[in-house]
Amino acid sequence: MARNVRVSVVQMKDAGSGVSADGVVDPNCRQKNVDAAIGWIEKAAADGAQVICLQELFTGPYPCQAEDHRIFDLAEAIPGPSTDQLCEVAKKHEVVIVAPLFERRAAGLYHNSAAVIDADGSIAGIYRKMHIPDDPLFYEKFYFSPGDLGFQPIQTRYAKLGVGICWDQWYPEAARLFALAGAEILFYPTAIGWIDEEKDEFGAGQQDAWQTTMRAHAIANGIWLAAPNRVGVEGRLEFWGSSFIVSPRGEVVQQADAASECVVSADCSIDEIDVVRTHWPFFRDRRIDAYDGLTKRWID
Repeated sequence: MARNVRVSVVQMKDAGSGVSADGVVDPNCRQKNVDAAIGWIEKAAADGAQVICLQELFTGPYPCQAEDHRIFDLAEAIPGPSTDQLCEVAKKHEVVIVAPLFERRAAGLYHNSAAVIDADGSIAGIYRKMHIPDDPLFYEKFYFSPGDLGFQPIQTRYAKLGVGICWDQWYPEAARLFALAGAEILFYPTAIGWIDEEKDEFGAGQQDAWQTTMRAHAIANGIWLAAPNRVGVEGRLEFWGSSFIVSPRGEVVQQADAASECVVSADCSIDEIDVVRTHWPFFRDRRIDAYDGLTKRWID
């Protein structure tokens, strides 16, 4: 029997007032965003979605434009308030939810994480972002410890999911390891956008590179891939949305615009993975005896 999974990605703005200019965190920010996300999840579920992925750090504004200890107030445990609510929604609608969160793992230990909630309302697994950037207005190393769970797919009712987060999407090694471990769909929840002073000169190229690298992951691994991104202006960042879903051939089967809040959905044929891999047998022809250099920082 053919296996088809209907996948949806949610493209949202920050629903709260977020962080003020003087660094004060809106105490109602988390609940406003969870409520908004639940509305989109229910809309996707009504349209037949089985696996629904939210954007990176969906419970608040993107927190890393400044290095400010007060912003740690946005973090929460897994399980915690947001996952508790989403577990109820997942169970009610029998959907899988990928929920990216600012995780407080322990006192002084924080991660940029994603909880994968199965269709029975249980937490099927957690992914912690492995690659942590430190760029202008993306000062993530101040807040997040690197993940320690590796690139392990998470089995859910409908499919085996490989979940990376944003900066992970630039690394072909991560996509390959997810695929080699049996992932059937790759997800890259994202918060990426243009810095105000760079958009005119570099914006088009940055956005094209972002999508191109993920299309390449889909092609090289013969796998479905979906990337939700946020929209809206937060501080000096204009998030470019453009959330998309890609086939194992690298075709963009659905894509959002750069400004609208919306749900992007597609029916993903899991059987197509085998068809593509037998016609483009990249896995068959891998020279696994010749790749030792990949474990080195640089080959001197």
